This record gives sequence, structure tokens and C-alpha cells, in this order.
Amino acid sequence: MRPALVLARPLPLADLGALAGRFELRGGEVALSRAELGVAVREAEVLVVTYLDRVDAALLEGAPRLRHVASYGIGVNHLDLGACRARGLCVTNTPDVVTAATADHAWALLLAAARRVAEGDRVIRAGGWTGVDPAWMLGTEVSGKTLGLVGFGRIGRAVAQRAAGFGMRVLYAAPRDAAVPGARRVDLDALLTASDLVSLHVPLTPATDGLMDRARLARMKPGAILVNTARGQVVDDAALAEALASGRLAAAGLDVFRDEPRIPEAFLRLPNVVLTPHLGSGTRETRAAMTRMVIDEVLRVAAGDAPRHPVP
Repeated sequence: MRPALVLARPLPLADLGALAGRFELRGGEVALSRAELGVAVREAEVLVVTYLDRVDAALLEGAPRLRHVASYGIGVNHLDLGACRARGLCVTNTPDVVTAATADHAWALLLAAARRVAEGDRVIRAGGWTGVDPAWMLGTEVSGKTLGLVGFGRIGRAVAQRAAGFGMRVLYAAPRDAAVPGARRVDLDALLTASDLVSLHVPLTPATDGLMDRARLARMKPGAILVNTARGQVVDDAALAEALASGRLAAAGLDVFRDEPRIPEAFLRLPNVVLTPHLGSGTRETRAAMTRMVIDEVLRVAAGDAPRHPVP
């Protein structure tokens, strides 16, 4: 019998022919509920998940044959890595390939928030543009401003590269000096005080959960803009909504949320928030590449080769 491979949910733009020749495929037509996933993994040797699928000790306890957890995406906060290591599991993800698309999307949110693009679209669709007024719906220029990047990994550095075209001063807060020309490392408080626009690019860890709390949001420059394409849990939703409603912060662009797909009501009511449904890596090219990477890693590990993208 071929070993079983469980797909927790359908993979975008997937050609599963190579996997079907090596494994008995289970799932993949629809997203499995937690209970359904628990049943499906009982005899599985490989489990393919996304950031929406929690892999913890309770799930692994019922999967004695499992050897490989292949995660579609770069984040690993949905994986209990300690529990995986304790069982000797190979864990892989799909880094690098998401970098350009996510950096582009961060810039899309930044520009849309600064220039009130989504707000203007809503006004026109509602019939609210009835005349020309030079003082109406003024936004904020991006060129020549200071961009603060909280986190300076692959995606943060890619955002910084794009900032060069706007003649921006780039500051970043990170544990180590990245030695990137045109970007200067500072501590987080200094970054928040000095930056006109702040973009978040940290992984979700115990140290970053709630990183942008009420006190740190209050340190941001009055009239600044916040963009989050990292994880929703990094930001205190209530404190951010208050800062936006009061006008102390000019705008925000948010692609990620604490309890997806639920969006805080306060954000839905605010005109100065641009909201997108976790589209950071959402291009055809990137999603197809992520799927290919998952398939390649599964086949490599099954053949006894070392994975190209192991999660340490």
C-alpha cells in the first residue's frame, strides 16, 4: 500500500499528479475541520497544511505514523515545533518565494493608506463626488519621508529596496545589523518616534505578540501611518482603532488580523483603514510557486533526500 498523505485544504493552482503517483491522497477537495483533520491523520505519513491549520501535540498524538509536516507559507506560528521535534518529524515551509509579492503588497497598502485610495473609491461609488474642491480628501506624500521597518528579514529588506525609488530615509528595528546600504538600524522606540510610515515585518512569537501595544502606538509620530502584513496578533486592535478614530494616526493598511477571517468592527467603521483579506502572497505566480515548493519538498523527503527548506 502507498503511504497516506493528507491535505488539510486545497492548494492553489495545484497539479497533484506527482504526489498521486507516490501517495494515497486524502483530503484536498475542501478545507477539513479540526475534527475531520484529526481523523484523516491517523494513518498519514505526510500532512500538508497552511497557516490556518493548527498542528499541535493533541493532533500529533493521534498520528503515530506521521513523518513529515509540509506547511504552505512562511509563518510557523500555527505549528507546535516543540511537539514536532519531540516526535522526530521533518517540518518544512515555503520561504523566499513569498518575499517579492508580500513586499509589493505592503507598498500597495502603504500608498493606498497615504493617498486615501480606498476611501476615494468608496466615495465615488456612493455618489459622493459632486464637485471639484482642491482642499478635499488630502492625503500624505510618501516621497522623501521616513519609513520605519519593524523587522528586517527578507520581506523587510525587500520593502526597503522599493523605498529607494521614493527617495525615502529608511530606519529598521531588528536584533542584528543587516548592513544594508541606505538603511539604518535603530531601537524600536526611536524608530516609532522618527518614522512617518511604519511597516511591520516580524514573525509571530511570544516576544512579538502584542508588540504594537497602546504605549508603542502612542510613541508613533502624530499623523503617521501603520501597515501590517506580518500577523494580526502583533498589534493591539483596540488601541490602534482608538488612535485612528482620534486622528492621532492618519491611517492604517492592514492585511492580517488576530482572528481571521473575523475583522474587528471598529476597523470596518473607520474610513482611514485600508483592509485586505490576507493577500500578502496572493499573486498567481507566488501561490503557484508555493504549491510547487510544497510538492517538491514532499517528494524529496519521501525519496530520502534532505529537504531544501527545513524549519529549524
